[in-house]
Amino acid sequence: MFEETEPEGAPERPLWTEVPARHTRLPDPVRTAAVRAGLVVAVTVLLAVVAFLLTMAKALFAFPAVIAAVAGIVAATWAVLDVWVTRQVWNQRHGVVSEPSSTARRLRRERRQARRQERAAGRELRRIRRRGGQPAM
Repeated sequence: MFEETEPEGAPERPLWTEVPARHTRLPDPVRTAAVRAGLVVAVTVLLAVVAFLLTMAKALFAFPAVIAAVAGIVAATWAVLDVWVTRQVWNQRHGVVSEPSSTARRLRRERRQARRQERAAGRELRRIRRRGGQPAM
């Protein structure tokens, strides 16, 4: 009754198609820290909701729940900072491709060329003096 049939001679369709990822995968230590931070934040939100509900109900455990929620906020902040620091350390240790602006690149190139010319002129001057000649002006 509800059977879906394909027409004769139709090619079989795959169950899914591979789509390339838009971003590269996070390095393992950074991904681990991010997962840990996500779990800590989720538990902290849960603690905050429980503390709020217990406070509204004027329950006996409202004060310990609020203290636990505050401690959770501190832990969540620490976990998120851990992700940031881990990412910075990973980038620093394993190198990140830096693409400076074209202006900075041009200025650096000009400074390098000027230094090369100065060194070449100094070498030429020393070479001439070694041979006992006078530099051409």
